[in-house]
Amino acid sequence: MTSSARDHQPPRARRVPARPALRALPPLAVALSTLALISCVGAPGRPAAGPSGGRPSPAAPATDGSGAVGSQPAAASPAALPSLTPAQKAGQRVIYSYGGLDPPASLLSWIRHGEVGGVIFFGGNIASRAQIAGVIRQLDQANASASNPLHAVPLLLMTDQEGGLVRRLPGRPVQSEKQIGGAAHPAAAARAAGTGAGRNLAGVGMNVNLAPVLDVYRVAGDFDDQFGRSYSTSPPVVSALGADFIKAQQATGVAATAKHFPGLGAAASSQNTDTGPVTIDLGLHALRTVDEYPYQAAIAAGVKLVMVSWAVYPALAPGTPAGLSSAVVNGELRTRLGFRGVTITDALEAGALQAFGTTGQRATLAVRAGMDLILCSAQRAGQGRQARSALATGLSHGTLSASVFDAALMRIIALRAGLRR
Repeated sequence: MTSSARDHQPPRARRVPARPALRALPPLAVALSTLALISCVGAPGRPAAGPSGGRPSPAAPATDGSGAVGSQPAAASPAALPSLTPAQKAGQRVIYSYGGLDPPASLLSWIRHGEVGGVIFFGGNIASRAQIAGVIRQLDQANASASNPLHAVPLLLMTDQEGGLVRRLPGRPVQSEKQIGGAAHPAAAARAAGTGAGRNLAGVGMNVNLAPVLDVYRVAGDFDDQFGRSYSTSPPVVSALGADFIKAQQATGVAATAKHFPGLGAAASSQNTDTGPVTIDLGLHALRTVDEYPYQAAIAAGVKLVMVSWAVYPALAPGTPAGLSSAVVNGELRTRLGFRGVTITDALEAGALQAFGTTGQRATLAVRAGMDLILCSAQRAGQGRQARSALATGLSHGTLSASVFDAALMRIIALRAGLRR
C-alpha cells in the first residue's frame, strides 16, 4: 500500500525461532500448482528478464474483452478447479479487512463457505503477537470447514512489514529500506531484513508480506524518501537489494510482494494515491530504464506477487490508473517483463480512484485490466462483500470472461498451495 505509517505501533524486538523453509506439498497442492502453471504460461521456455536489463521476447498481444491490448493468460482447464459458485469464485479473488481486534462473525461465515481469498491485517487489528496468532488460528479453522470447497489450501494472510516506520507487527525488520541502502554492508542487511520479516510473520501464522517497495526515489524528502521507503536513487542498487530481500524472505515460506509497479519513485512528497489522483509524467524510456528496472531482478528472483500502483502514467496509459489498465498489467508487466505470478491491487478505497465509481465498479475494472487479487483494505468487512458481489454478478452475466477469470483463480490457488498452512 502507498500509505506510510498511519497506524504504526512502536515495536519491541522479539526473537522468533526459525522455521523450516521448505515443506513437501500434498498431492492436491502439487496438482493445483501444475495446472495453474499450465494455465498461465502461454508459451513454454520464455524467460523472465534478468537484472542485466535484458528483455524477454514479446508475446503476441491479446485483448481483455474491453478492447485494451495486453497479454492474457490462457484459460484454465475446467477440470482444474473444484465446483465453485460465482460468489465463491469471486470471493477467492478478494482480500478482506476488518476493524478492531476480533474478526466479525460475517467474515468467519464467508470463509467457511469458500467466499474469501485472504485477509490483510493492520496495526489496529494487533494487540500482541499472541492475540493476532489466536485470530489467525480462528481464521484457519474457518477455512478448514467442510463447506469450503478450497479448504485444502490456506488463506492468504498478509500485512505490510516493510521495516522502519512501516511495520504492523513488533520486531523485525527494524531497519528501513533507506537505512539498508546506506548500510556498510547493504546486501547482508537486505538479506537479514528479508529473513527477519519472514520469520516474524510466519511466527504468528501470516504467509504474505506486502513488501519490498521497489520504487527508485529521485530527491531527498520525496514521497518514498520521507518515510525511508526506498533503498536508493540508483536502479541497480534497488534492483539488487530488493532481490536479496525477496529471496531471503521467501526462503522462510512467506511470499513477498514487489510494489508499486511500474514505480512511484518520481512522486513528490505530496503525491499520495491513498488520498487523491497522482500522475507520474515520465517518458517511456525513463519508466523502463529506471522505475521498471528493479522488477526484472525481482521476477528473476521468483517474487510471488506484484502490487500495481494507482498512479496514472501517461506514457503507458493516458488517463487510467495503472492497476485499471491492461496495457500496464498485461502489456508491461506480463508481456514485456514476463511476470507469471499473482498481481494484487493497491487499496481499492484509495482517493486516486475517486472518479472510478463504487467499490464494485472499481473491482470490476481492475479484474478486466488483468489484476488477480482485489485488496479491500478499508477495515470494513462489508467492502470485501461489495467487491465479491460485483465480480460474481459480472461472472454470472458474462460481462467478465469466465476463462480469463478461472486462469487468474488458478494462479491464486497455485500461490496458496505452495504456502505453509
